[in-house]
Amino acid sequence: MDRIDAMHAFVTVVNEGSFTRAAERLAMSPQLVSKYVSQLEQHLGVRLLNRTTRKIHLTEAGTRYQHLAQQVLNDIDNMENQLGDLQGQARGVLRISAPVSFAIHHMAPLLSEFQKVHPAVGIDLQLNDRKVDIVEEGFDIALRIGHLKSSSLIAKRIAPVRLVLCASPDYLKQHGTPERPEDLRNHRYLRYSYMELDANHPVYRWLQNTDRDKNTEMVSNNGDVLVAAAIAGAGIALQPTFISGSAIRQGKLQVVLPDHEPEPMGLYAVYAHRQLLASKVRSFIDFMEGFFGDPPYWDQFE
Repeated sequence: MDRIDAMHAFVTVVNEGSFTRAAERLAMSPQLVSKYVSQLEQHLGVRLLNRTTRKIHLTEAGTRYQHLAQQVLNDIDNMENQLGDLQGQARGVLRISAPVSFAIHHMAPLLSEFQKVHPAVGIDLQLNDRKVDIVEEGFDIALRIGHLKSSSLIAKRIAPVRLVLCASPDYLKQHGTPERPEDLRNHRYLRYSYMELDANHPVYRWLQNTDRDKNTEMVSNNGDVLVAAAIAGAGIALQPTFISGSAIRQGKLQVVLPDHEPEPMGLYAVYAHRQLLASKVRSFIDFMEGFFGDPPYWDQFE
C-alpha cells in the first residue's frame, strides 16, 4: 500500500462525500478507492468511516485523521510547488472559496485570464457565503467581504466594496424618496440576513429601528434576490455595488441617501500563513491585485 495514495483517497472521499465522486475526481474506479481506504484502516488499526448505502460518516478517529492527513497533503503540495518555483511555473489544483454573488458576477473572467497565464494550475471554486475554515476544509484561498478582524490568517485587500441604499424609480415615485435616515422607518426594507450593521451609523440605526414594522421586511441570504426584488419595486435594499451597480447604471435602480453612504468594506484574499507558500497561491494573489481596477469597474456608474 502506498500510504500517500491511500491518504489522498481517504481525504478525497471525505471532501466529496462519496466513494463514487471521489473516484471521478481521482480518475480511478470506486473499487480501487474503497480498497485504498480499507487498507489504510487496516494499517492504522482503526475504523475511519462508517458506510451506509447512501452516506459515509466519519468516526471520531476518522475526524482526527482527516484533519492531520489534509495538513500532510497540503505540506507535500506546498513543497512540490515550491520546488516548481525554480522553473518559474505555478502548478497544481487551486482550491478557492468565494461568496456566491460576487463569484457569479465577477470571478469567471478573473479565473479565465489567470489560467491563460498559468495553464498548469487547475481551479476548484466552491461558492459559499458562510465563513469557511480554510485549513480544516482544505482551501488554499478564501475570498471574504467585510471589515476583517485580526486572526492567525493572512489577508490581502483586493478591492473596496461599496454599499449603497437603492430602490426602483417606480417605488420611490409611489412611496417617496427618503431625504434623511429617519425617513427609512416608513419604507419597506429588503434585508440581507448576513449583513452586520453598525448601530452607530445613522442609516443602520434606522434600518434596525424597532418602531418599524419588521413584518413588512423581505429577508434573504442572497443579495441577487434582493436586488431583483428592489428592481421589481418591493422596497429599499442596502447592497454592494458589485451586485447593484449594473442596475444603477441602467436606471433600473436609484441610489438613496448618497450623503449617508456607509463606510466601504473590502474584498480580501485570505490564506493560511505557511512558511512555504505554494507558487499557485502566490501567483493567484499577485494576479488579483489590480485586476478589477481602481475604482473597481462595477463602481463606474456615476
